[in-house]
Amino acid sequence: MDALERFIVEAKAVTYMAGKKAAEVPSRQGAKDIPYEKGPYRYLDSHFGGTDFLGQEVVWHDETPVWAMNYYGRIIDPERFDGERAGTVIKQALSALYQEKRFLGGFAYVHPLGEYLDDAAGDYRSFIGTERILVDGRLAYRLDYQGGMIKR
Repeated sequence: MDALERFIVEAKAVTYMAGKKAAEVPSRQGAKDIPYEKGPYRYLDSHFGGTDFLGQEVVWHDETPVWAMNYYGRIIDPERFDGERAGTVIKQALSALYQEKRFLGGFAYVHPLGEYLDDAAGDYRSFIGTERILVDGRLAYRLDYQGGMIKR
C-alpha cells in the first residue's frame, strides 16, 4: 500500500469516526468542511445537505491536488429509515472497513438497524462504487461515489 492510499484511509477514518469536526469557516457557502492534515498531505471532505447530500473529498500533496472523489447519498425509504439510523449503521460499518486498512467496496456489515453493502470497481487510483443499506431486504439508503488520481 503506498503512502497516498494509507493517508486516504487514515484521513477518512479520523474525520468520520472522530465525529466530523467541521471547519469554522467553510470553503463554499452552505458547505460543511471537515479537514485533516499530516505531513505533506492535506485532506478536505466538503459536503452539502443532510439526509440527502452531495460532497467531494480532495487530497493535496505539498499544495498540489492529487486525488479526489465525489459522492451523492440519500434516504430512499423515509417511512422506514432516517438519517440518524443511517448514520449509526454507516459509522459502525465504516469503522470495521477502515480497520481493514481500506476504504473501497466488496464489503458487507450486518447491523440490527440494517444491512450495509458496499460494492466498488477499481482501486484508489480510479474507482466507482455504491454504498447501500437494506432494511428487511428492501433498499432504504443509497450513496453513489467515484474518484481517483488527479493528473495535469
